[in-house]
Amino acid sequence: MPLVAPTPIAEPLTAGDVLTLPELRHLRRISGVRSSWLLAHCWATIAGAAAVYAAWPSALTLVLAIAVIGSRQLGLLVLLHEGVHWRLYARPAPNNRAATWLCAWPLWAELPEYRRRHHLHHRYTQRADDPDRPLVADLPVARRQLWADVARDLAGVTAWRRARAALRADAVPGAGVGATWRRLRAPVAANAVLLAICGASGHWEIYPLLWLLPLATWHQLLTRIRNLAEHGLASASDDPLRNTRTVRAGPLARAFLAPYWVNYHLEHHLLTFVPCWKLRRAHALLRAKGYAPRMELAGSYLDVIRRAAGRASR
Repeated sequence: MPLVAPTPIAEPLTAGDVLTLPELRHLRRISGVRSSWLLAHCWATIAGAAAVYAAWPSALTLVLAIAVIGSRQLGLLVLLHEGVHWRLYARPAPNNRAATWLCAWPLWAELPEYRRRHHLHHRYTQRADDPDRPLVADLPVARRQLWADVARDLAGVTAWRRARAALRADAVPGAGVGATWRRLRAPVAANAVLLAICGASGHWEIYPLLWLLPLATWHQLLTRIRNLAEHGLASASDDPLRNTRTVRAGPLARAFLAPYWVNYHLEHHLLTFVPCWKLRRAHALLRAKGYAPRMELAGSYLDVIRRAAGRASR
């Protein structure tokens, strides 16, 4: 019986397969000036929204400030993500300091922990060992379930559950509260600085109202939308053009849902060395080279949400 040659396994697409060397060199170049501008823009937007509420306190300005600040808290997470990939500054020390003090600790997060988890996510995208896989594994869901999840996000229930899970994960049997305090002391210090700044401005209430409240509500909803948009219902293959998604975002979406080019997630997975502010250029290059038909793209975040809520109710 004649032997049949095995079917060759296609290698996953890489950056060098789709871009020229000059294009790669241009895209990978980091700008400390641009990173500093993004960090300043993010914090200035937060301060500006808080100042508007402090000057004209009302239900309307409170809701708008929560939406703006919650979206910029996601912006800080995006910039922390830049630091995780060493894309804020060329030198490791300023990169890590900026990502830690200006992004991670104010959000009650830790850079090393996030870096370890996120690098595993890139290594095992959409596979069983992907630590982010459980976030979208049950999609699609019934519409009423999705709306119930949204209600829990906006009510602060999701934030409470995540905080409780994090505290339990930090607890070491027999170590008392020491291990938990070592994990929390730096974020506590960073948030104490924020509270002191609010107090020095004569509006200490800004900290609980316009830092903790957005973080516990709108930010949680944005995190859910981001998770389902980036990998929800995407292919489980090794193809980086299919196992994650880029979503078209207009001005309103960029202001309230997708700050700092976070919607270009497919380009980020294919080109992890590209700073966030160059991802739009990378997207244009891929389109110009004819890759658009192969790419997992969505016309809007609403389109993605509709797909995520596509399971029939029982």
